[in-house]
Amino acid sequence: MTLKNNQAYHDVDQKYYLQTFRRYPIVLEKGDGATVWDVEGNRYVDALAGIAVNNVGHNHPNVVNAIREQAGKLIHISNFYLSRPQAELSQKLVEMSGLDRVFFSNSGAESVEGAIKIARKYAHSKGHGGTVISMSGSFHGRTLATIATGKKATQEGFEPIPQGFTQATFNDIESVKKLVNNETAAIIVEPIQGEGGINVAEKQFITDLRALCDEKDLVLIFDEIQCGMGRTGRWFTKDYFGVQPDIMTLAKGLGGGVPVGAILSNEKVSQALNYGDHGTTFGGNPLACAAALATIQTIEEENLLKAAVEKGKWLNDKLSELNEPSIKQIKGKGLMVGVEFDFETKPLVAEMLKNGVLANATAGNILRLVPPLNITYPELEEVLRGLKISLQNLREHG
Repeated sequence: MTLKNNQAYHDVDQKYYLQTFRRYPIVLEKGDGATVWDVEGNRYVDALAGIAVNNVGHNHPNVVNAIREQAGKLIHISNFYLSRPQAELSQKLVEMSGLDRVFFSNSGAESVEGAIKIARKYAHSKGHGGTVISMSGSFHGRTLATIATGKKATQEGFEPIPQGFTQATFNDIESVKKLVNNETAAIIVEPIQGEGGINVAEKQFITDLRALCDEKDLVLIFDEIQCGMGRTGRWFTKDYFGVQPDIMTLAKGLGGGVPVGAILSNEKVSQALNYGDHGTTFGGNPLACAAALATIQTIEEENLLKAAVEKGKWLNDKLSELNEPSIKQIKGKGLMVGVEFDFETKPLVAEMLKNGVLANATAGNILRLVPPLNITYPELEEVLRGLKISLQNLREHG
């Protein structure tokens, strides 16, 4: 099927696809680094990177070649058998994280579901209940269990919501302590909240959570699905805090665009699981693992952790220099940037699209900028120009 323009493809989408997304009026066809083109040949700088997924950009030759090579050997074999890429990726992630075990999944939500299962199995082995404490402003996925950890708005119409979940206030350790009892199994937290508005956890809060979990023998889960894999300038945001969780979940940037997630856990909680307690058909397939290995290798070889720090600081400084009165604050770490405005940012994102920049609005009034880690400085300049022109257009035309 070859159609003529963006609208023609959107007509097909409206007719056939389950309408759960409010899509922007373009149809992307190809990409290179931090630049993408639609089917009409219009060019855009991608400051969203598939929502912090394409950490090494679009069409990186290392990732493309790894996928091509692996597709010519094995794509899927099930987990009755081991593949070379899965074994190599397992070792690599354990060595990078300092945790002891890994389990591969297909997505972030599936990683969180698996983490909850491990935590509950461990808690039950210690005579605890299965309640999981999450944080206000959190987002851990769209499955029934993961929406139970999040905002009420995501739960409406999907009742009955799974039981065994309760919520404390982000960055408020006393609110967490009030909820802890013998029914508590685990505490789950994003070191930097993504969908919640690029809210960075305070170091003392993370330290206190670790101490509380040690004291009460609870499982501490870090959700690094969005903030992990080099996004903030460290492999994992936990490394900024010097705190090791019992379980850490990954996805998004792990596979360079290929769907793959991971659950990393320490030996203490891992030993609670027996053969058959968890499983997956597609998780950790050779193709996804090969893509992940190539992504990690690229981040290492191109020194993209350092690039994320330097470019993040540059972007933060340039945003501050705009002296834009509607900007309330700039949040985040590395190339995980949230610009808080005094107005709803969806119209701003739509206007930026018209000016050749892909970005995202989240948490109402936050502009989320999570470009590829290898975005160039000229491309970042284009992002800033698009933002400035869009702000001016909104002021002039409403």
